[in-house]
Amino acid sequence: MTPTTLRPSLKAKLKRIVLIALAIIVGTAAVAYGLDFAVFETRVIAKKNPYGAVMVNPYYAVLMKDGKTEFIFDPSYQQSCVNALFPHAGQLPCWYLSRHPDRRTDV
Repeated sequence: MTPTTLRPSLKAKLKRIVLIALAIIVGTAAVAYGLDFAVFETRVIAKKNPYGAVMVNPYYAVLMKDGKTEFIFDPSYQQSCVNALFPHAGQLPCWYLSRHPDRRTDV
């Protein structure tokens, strides 16, 4: 056997391994999201604390003509969130929002 005959089979095996690994990762993510959605919907139906609230600090970053940035801070407010691993019902998860409470808006 020459090295050129081994390359296609090795390439095919690597391609197959990568595709199987990718399928496992996508499948695991889909199952995790599905379970999280089922738990969230169960909490909504049973009214068992599906939503939460986190204090958010909004501010604006205004780029001035001289290249400097001016920051304008607004008062803090409570933003509703979901007690879940992934976003649901158009809201961010509370674990993510509590770790990122600052809301910057570039103007």
